[in-house]
Parts: sequence; C-alpha cells; structure tokens
Amino acid sequence: MIPQKAVNIIIDLWPIVTLISVVLIALRITYLVLNHKRFILYKELISLCFIIYIIMLFELVTTTDFESFSNNYIPFKEIFRYSFTSKLFYRNVVGNIVLFIPFGYFVSYYCKLNKKGYIAALITLITSLTIEVIQMGIGRSFDVDDIILNVIGGILGYLFYYIFEKIFNKYNEKFKNNLLLNIICIIIIIVLALIILNLYGVII
Repeated sequence: MIPQKAVNIIIDLWPIVTLISVVLIALRITYLVLNHKRFILYKELISLCFIIYIIMLFELVTTTDFESFSNNYIPFKEIFRYSFTSKLFYRNVVGNIVLFIPFGYFVSYYCKLNKKGYIAALITLITSLTIEVIQMGIGRSFDVDDIILNVIGGILGYLFYYIFEKIFNKYNEKFKNNLLLNIICIIIIIVLALIILNLYGVII
C-alpha cells in the first residue's frame, strides 16, 4: 500500500508535474527533430522520471514535519530507538532507505558508475547532508541517522544499476534495437498510470 503522505504529495503536485512534463517533452522532441537525433524511448523516459522524482523528493523533504523538532547528531541513536515491527521503523528507517534508492540509480546511470559505487555514495551523502541542513532552516530537525539511511539507499540504487548493466551487457543481443527495453518502459508507464488513476478513484 502507498503511504498516505505519498498519495497526498502526488495529488498536490500533479499540476506542476504535468506542466513540466509537457514542456520538457515538447522541448526534447523539438531538439531531437531539429538536430536529427535518434529517439530512444527508454532513455527519454528515464530522464523524465528523474525530473519528476526530484520534484517529488523536494516536496517530501521540505514539508514541515510536526512530529519532532529535536536535532540528532549521534549516529544510530534514532535508528535503534524504534522496534523492528513498528510503523515508525518502517516509516523512518526503511522509508529513508527506499526514498534514495532511485537517487542512487539515477546518479549511477547518468555518471556511468560501472565500478565506482563510492561516487554514488558520495553524491548521495552531499545531497542528504544539504537536505538536513535545509530542514533545520525551515522548521524541521537535523538527523544524522537520516543521512546514514539515505546513503544506504543510494548504495542500493547503485547496486541495482550495476546488476542491470551486467545483465544488459551479457544479453546485449536480446536488447537489439532497444525494442525490449522500450516495451518494458511502456509496461511501466501503464502500471504507473493505473496506480495514479486508482489513487484518484477513477478505477478500483
């Protein structure tokens, strides 16, 4: 089940996400046509997903959290405060890891970090640290454990990228002309569309 906060963010952001998506798609198609560049669906989709992800990440991390205003500078203090079976553990520990898995993947994809996972970890660290400092300035708290968990998520994202690249290189012939990758992307789009329609109650 998708957390209610994530649902609210999707609902709140759909106008700006729609506008930005339409503008970017129009600009990108214009660029490709005018410069006689090849259109590869899965690559264009990854770029668009990255931008949408960043917008939603910004909204999520800058939304004021009224549950806690105390800063934590002691590593693992908050992580071990929760019971492994509690909602707070899944929300604050697992959630902070999962939140940055896409970030680690996108960073690795754009920087082509085939055997340089430490760079993905470093960029995730810089990004997460910046987020925590910003949160102190907007009424939220600084938590070093969030940084640790975000970095773990970034590393997992890198590992997903690394594994996918290994599979892609091994079975390169099966991905000839990017047909299979494009089909996979179309399936992903359809699934995401169905999920969003379900959130709005259009379908059950």
